[in-house]
Amino acid sequence: MRKITHFVFVSCLLVFFLLLGACGQSAGQGSSASNGEKTLTDVTIGLGYIPDIQFAPFYVAQAKGYYSQAGLNVTFNHGIVTDLVGSMVAGRNTFVFASGDEELTARSKGVPAVNVATIFQRYPVCLIVPADSPIRTLADLKGHSVGVPGPYGATYVGLLALLYHEHLSVNDIHLQSIGFTQVAALLGHKVDAVMGYSNNEPLQLRRQGFPVRTFEVSDYQPLVSNGIVTLQTTLRQQPQMVRAFVQATLRGLREVIANPEEALQLSKSYVPGMDLARARDVLQATIPIWRGTGHLGYNDPATWQDTATFMAALKLIPAVPDVSAAYSNQFVA
Repeated sequence: MRKITHFVFVSCLLVFFLLLGACGQSAGQGSSASNGEKTLTDVTIGLGYIPDIQFAPFYVAQAKGYYSQAGLNVTFNHGIVTDLVGSMVAGRNTFVFASGDEELTARSKGVPAVNVATIFQRYPVCLIVPADSPIRTLADLKGHSVGVPGPYGATYVGLLALLYHEHLSVNDIHLQSIGFTQVAALLGHKVDAVMGYSNNEPLQLRRQGFPVRTFEVSDYQPLVSNGIVTLQTTLRQQPQMVRAFVQATLRGLREVIANPEEALQLSKSYVPGMDLARARDVLQATIPIWRGTGHLGYNDPATWQDTATFMAALKLIPAVPDVSAAYSNQFVA
């Protein structure tokens, strides 16, 4: 009898706690990821660079719980990767933060990648010359030396775009691969001009008392810049997850634009040793690039077509019959 009574008592106690838990769930408790009662979907994004304030929208979305509220457990994979888009095919990332030219190159090789939100609404690359340089127009580049990190990446594509606009080629300039030493190369007058990021190298040079002028690539040749890219299979199999990730990230982006000082503070824990003054300058220079015309995350069909046409003209990729397959706006709205 004592064994049966003990069993009944334990069973009743178990039912009591189950009912209590159910009541907690109905009252809205247990819906957050912090108490372990909500199952979150694991998601990774390859950011393609070291931790930096330029990724503030992602950091803010994480820090303010926007991803977890959307049912996602997001991991940021930092670091320079040779084939960022290919890392999704290899199963290392659910999403990557890649530019339109990177994606179109991957698609030309058979990778079914799709941009689901363009975060950088302007291509953030520019040609940088000393303020007193005789290079006053793009036509003046002919015969001058131009430094790039190497014949790859956004800075190189940006240079090709500027030359393409002016009907010039790399044979019309003295192209020099200088690694990521654009600031030192221009300060030391080792080259006449360098290619860099609008929200980086010009700021560094001016902080060192070296006045410069810039030629923004987006003012001459429309190009699709960095956005959230995933695979077509992910899009087809997990559309709700994709929407949740895009919307949470855009929520973080809106927060950064509205409250840049708060974004700086929240980003500190994601960027080891962050120089607050430098980060503030970069952030202020990046906000207009994110904002664009005001439709955050939007994929502009005309810009995609211009990008594909330019790349095909330079034989970087074959002609693209239907560039609309490379992007989607269904998750932005």
